[in-house]
Amino acid sequence: SPFYGLLVSPEIKVNRQVLADPSAQINADIWARLKDGTPLVSAAQRGNGRIVLFHITANSDWSNLPMSGLFVEMLRRIVERSLITPGRAEGAPTNGAPVQIRAQTPELLPPVSVLDGFGRLGEPPATTQPIKGSELEKTKAGPANPPGYYGPVGATRALNLITAETRLRPLAESAGETAVTGYEVKQAIQLKPWLLGAAAGAFLLDMIAILILASGARLARSSRVRAAVLFFALLLLPLAGTAALAQQNASPGRDAEKLALEASLQTRLAYVVTGDPEIDLASAAGLEGLGKVLRARTAVEPGPPIGVNVDTDELAFFPLLYWPVRPDAQKLSDATLARIDAYMKQGGLILFDTRDYHQSLPSGGGTQGPGARALSRLLGKLDIPPLEPVPEKHVLTKSFYLLRNFPGRWDGGTLWVEARAENAAARARQARRADGVSSLLITSNDFAAAWALDEGNRPLYPVVPGGDVQREMAFRVGVNIVMYALTGNYKADQVHIPALLERLGQ
Repeated sequence: SPFYGLLVSPEIKVNRQVLADPSAQINADIWARLKDGTPLVSAAQRGNGRIVLFHITANSDWSNLPMSGLFVEMLRRIVERSLITPGRAEGAPTNGAPVQIRAQTPELLPPVSVLDGFGRLGEPPATTQPIKGSELEKTKAGPANPPGYYGPVGATRALNLITAETRLRPLAESAGETAVTGYEVKQAIQLKPWLLGAAAGAFLLDMIAILILASGARLARSSRVRAAVLFFALLLLPLAGTAALAQQNASPGRDAEKLALEASLQTRLAYVVTGDPEIDLASAAGLEGLGKVLRARTAVEPGPPIGVNVDTDELAFFPLLYWPVRPDAQKLSDATLARIDAYMKQGGLILFDTRDYHQSLPSGGGTQGPGARALSRLLGKLDIPPLEPVPEKHVLTKSFYLLRNFPGRWDGGTLWVEARAENAAARARQARRADGVSSLLITSNDFAAAWALDEGNRPLYPVVPGGDVQREMAFRVGVNIVMYALTGNYKADQVHIPALLERLGQ
C-alpha cells in the first residue's frame, strides 16, 4: 500500500462508510482497512491509470479523517504513487499481503511557475535551474531557484520561501523620525468643483450669446442679462460664504485676550489650523455643520468653531479639539508637545483624524496610510497612553445615541480610544484627572468632511459608500463625541440603575 508506514492517530473515527462488494474486490487493491477488516481506501487499474476510492464522504459527516493531517499525507502518497511505472514491483508477493511500493521521484524537477519580486506567479525566467528531487526539501529559495512550483505537470511540488527554520518576528516599532512607506491606494483628485464651475460658466456664456443674438445693441439695457449675472453670482455664493467662514475662524494674528473672551463666553468647538486651505475649509465647515445638529437635537448650543494655532494659542478653553492630520506634517517642537501634553492631562480631548482610510490597504493594522505615518511623526515624543478600538460597552457608544460603528466620510476605519487601565489605582487616577474620559481619539474616516454643510445646509462632500444614511450616522457619531467630551462618564452610571431601583423598592 502507498500508505505503508503512516502513523494513524487514535482520534480518527469512522462512523459510516460505503461497503465494498466482496465479489468486486478480486480486481481491486485494498490500500487501507478498518480494524474490522472492511475496506476504507481501494484502487482499481483502469488502462494506464488507477481509480482510487475513499469509502467515506469528503466532509466530516461520516468521518473526521478528511479534516486530519493524515488525509493530507495520504493524498501526497497517492500523487507520488502516480509517478511510478504502473504494475506490480518485480518479486512483489501476490498473496494479498501488504506490498510496500517506493515512489520513484524524478531525478530533476524542472521549474513550472515561480514567484517574482512582487509576489506574482508566472513563467520561470531562463536563469531558473531545475532541482534534484531528493534535495527539494533542503533547497533554499534564491536567484537560481525562486520560490514556486517544480516538477512534471500534474505532479508539481512547491519550493517555499519560508522553511521550517524560518522564525517570524514582528517588526520593531520605528522611531517618530523614521519614514515607513507601504502599499497605498493613490489619492483621487476631486474634479467635481472644477467641472461644476466650468459647467456654470459655459451655461452663463450660452445665455449671454443667446441674449446677444436676440437683443442686438440693446444688450446693455437688457434685464435678462442682469438676471443671468445675478443667477451666476448666486451659484458662487455658497463657496464664497464657506471660504469666508474658514478665513474668519482662522485668523493667524488673533489677540490672546480676544481669543479668551470668544472661547469662554460660549461653548466653542475648535480645530487645528494646518495651513492647507482645503483642509482648514473642511474643518471649519464640518464643525459648523456639527454645531447646527447639536443646536437642533441637544441642549448644547455651541458658537461658531474657532481655528487655533497649537504653537501659540491657549487650548484650555476648548473641551474638544479636532485635529486633521496633513500627510506631509512634520514633527512638533518640544514646547508645542509640552502644551499638547498639558492640555490632554488637564481634561482636554483631542480628536486626531488622519483622513486616509481610502488611501490605505486593509491589512489588519500592518500597513499604515500617509496620515497615520504623519501622526506618528507629529506625536513621536509625546507621552501617549495605550490605545484600543472602542469597546462594545464604551461610553462613546451610548453618550447620546446608541452606536455600534463610527463612520465619517469613509466607512471602515477604526476609532481608537485610551485603553482602560488594568488596575484599580490607575483607574482611580484616570477618573480624578478627567472623569475617566479618554484624552485622545484617533480615526481615519474623515469626520469633518461628513459633517460639512454650506449656508443652505447642503452637504459639501460626498459620503462613501453609504450616502445620506452614512452621513446621518456620522452626525450621530459627532454628537456622541461632543457629549462625551462635555459630560464625561455620566452615562456609565446607567449600569447601576437596576441595583438602585431594587434598593428603592421600585
